[in-house]
Amino acid sequence: MDQTNHEPDWEFHFRSIDNKPGSIAVDLGLASVAPITEKPHLLQVAVKMSNPRPDGLSSLQETIVLQSLEDDLEEMLRSTCQATYAGRLTSNGYRKVYFYLSEPNGYAEHIQQVMQNYSNHEYSHKVVKDASWSRYFNFLYPEPEQLQSIKNRKVLEELESNGDDLSKERQVDHWLYFKTKEDREAFLESISKENYAVVTSDFLASSQDYPYRLHINRTDKLNQLSIDKAVLYLQRLAQRHHGEYDGWETSLEV
Repeated sequence: MDQTNHEPDWEFHFRSIDNKPGSIAVDLGLASVAPITEKPHLLQVAVKMSNPRPDGLSSLQETIVLQSLEDDLEEMLRSTCQATYAGRLTSNGYRKVYFYLSEPNGYAEHIQQVMQNYSNHEYSHKVVKDASWSRYFNFLYPEPEQLQSIKNRKVLEELESNGDDLSKERQVDHWLYFKTKEDREAFLESISKENYAVVTSDFLASSQDYPYRLHINRTDKLNQLSIDKAVLYLQRLAQRHHGEYDGWETSLEV
């Protein structure tokens, strides 16, 4: 049974690759169904850019061509090999595109068929066994703090799409969970000078690992830089006290 019935959720993040800048696009939605046991093979198609930027990333002109190339590759490999497109890396003058396959048969001729239309670009391809989808989870997928920043941006975009005036400061609520009461108290002591108010501090019998819940809030600015700074500070501090940060929310201000 094909498990790829998921809601695609494409996002971008940056990562240093061999001390060079790298841009990654990844379908975060695949995390809900991966690893797909029927697709244990990872196909990498590496395309050499004809005119990269000095930093090795793609120029605007090159990006347009590469996007068309990727779309053609995805359509071809999906229709002929039932391939699942997982993500791509742009770095050091190359665009590397990653697909997961069932049996790696016939893919080479299909890639060649697509690349005939892009004769200005040299390319290579290889297939490796990756039943655990480690390339997806350990390389393409963002680090926890990058993922949190992406989530923050999505909330801001949702607010803005609903007419929010993001320039207005407002109350921002945060939720955290801890293993012990002592961990929670130590966390509260650590943020005692940060002007957070405790809304609730309770015990959840239904949660075995992190039963000690904490709900705090503070009036804050609501731009990407400010919310990232506040959230990542709380996230790191919670981890230091054996806890988990569980997200934030705020009111709509128009």
